[in-house]
Amino acid sequence: MDKGSAPSANSYARCIGIVRTAAAGFPDTRTGSNTHHTITDAVMSAFAVFFLQSPSWLSCQRAMQAEKGGSNALTLFGIGAVPTDNHVRHLLDPAPPERLHGAYRNLLGILEESGALERYRVLGGHTAVALDGTDFHSSEKIACPGCLVARHRDGRTVFSHKAVTPAIVAPGVRQAVPLRPEFVAPQDGAEKQDCEINASKRWLDDTAGWLRNAGAVLLGDDLYAHGPFCRKVLLHSLHFIFTCLRESHKATYEWLDLLEPSDFQTLSETRRDSDGRKRTWTVRFAKGVPLAGEDGTLRVNWLELTVTDAKGRQTYCNCWATDMDVDAGNAVELAACGRARWTIENGNNNTLKTKGYHLDHNFGHGRKHLANTLAAINILAFLTHTVLDLTERHYRLIRDRLGSRREFFLHLHVLTVYHLFRSWEDFEDFVMKAHQLGPHAPTAPPELTTKGLLKRNPTRKSR
Repeated sequence: MDKGSAPSANSYARCIGIVRTAAAGFPDTRTGSNTHHTITDAVMSAFAVFFLQSPSWLSCQRAMQAEKGGSNALTLFGIGAVPTDNHVRHLLDPAPPERLHGAYRNLLGILEESGALERYRVLGGHTAVALDGTDFHSSEKIACPGCLVARHRDGRTVFSHKAVTPAIVAPGVRQAVPLRPEFVAPQDGAEKQDCEINASKRWLDDTAGWLRNAGAVLLGDDLYAHGPFCRKVLLHSLHFIFTCLRESHKATYEWLDLLEPSDFQTLSETRRDSDGRKRTWTVRFAKGVPLAGEDGTLRVNWLELTVTDAKGRQTYCNCWATDMDVDAGNAVELAACGRARWTIENGNNNTLKTKGYHLDHNFGHGRKHLANTLAAINILAFLTHTVLDLTERHYRLIRDRLGSRREFFLHLHVLTVYHLFRSWEDFEDFVMKAHQLGPHAPTAPPELTTKGLLKRNPTRKSR
């Protein structure tokens, strides 16, 4: 399949099918006779809400079923009987988020076979994968057994959830590709509370096979630039470029400060930054630098990037430690990859929290896994949108026409609440014609355009 072309099989249906396959593997712990709603229907109902980012969507589909004898829950997501929100929470609480790992892998497989990941290749064929931890719930009142607990000096006890949210990134590419999250959660038998590094180690062990095949270079902040984690990365035959700050690497910088100027190599070049302006990138590097002060410490290569504008004013400065060989031919690209770690903040975590996915919201806590499982389904919906954006031309045309994600979600909500579609192909054809995006698309009647349907909706907010 050519990059950027419309796949022969409808991408929506294929992605939904992958999620349904994972949903079919969720456990059913019910012992009574009330099994009208299947576990698969519950998972797909939660996924549909996150895919459309419409909290009221399930109740609207039940109303559509009663009024029209059919619903988009069935035609678009294969949901036979639409459960209530509380029923969904009850059925999903016993299921750990690991049940979705297969869906994440298979959606990523669509990107691989389509060639969409080629734009993310760096350093002669490697793939940059950024690691970062993010909180997605915090409360002094709501808690579950999966919560992290922080007791403050002022007497407050705060319960929270946190996850490591890896993503594929690349210099100059604003869009991150989310990978499956690993949740920071209390571990059975552990004396100390779980942490971001331990969660990252679990994720690394579980994902090492795919990472090796992708030639992964792991990116991370200063938290990751320490011996045990770096050695674990190397043990899996992977590479790393981790931020290395003076404040937390005293021995490293004492060693660097003793070097002569001739021990460093320095080169500069003019590049266009993400804002389109030309700036001077100056990279300084040294090899065989100790990562810590103890005997037998890991030796790394150290890079420093300083960016200045046309007037010589510094606009950026950072330093990294890497196991990769550094020379005049790749030093600037290595620094660009290290700098691209910020894409996980702007193109992944910030998108999940502020661009319509509402990751911070408490969708349900439950007694076991509910909060983490719902968060995993939410991020899975984000990955599905990313897959469609990178592989489906018509989807990309629609997204570009509608603009912001919030506007896109608003249209998805209104269209699927007021109009019954036979399939995702029918939905896509409807929107393409309504916006006259096809080469021969006729003009739709005003009442059947997305603007016309929006006028019938009493509120323009999807939440």
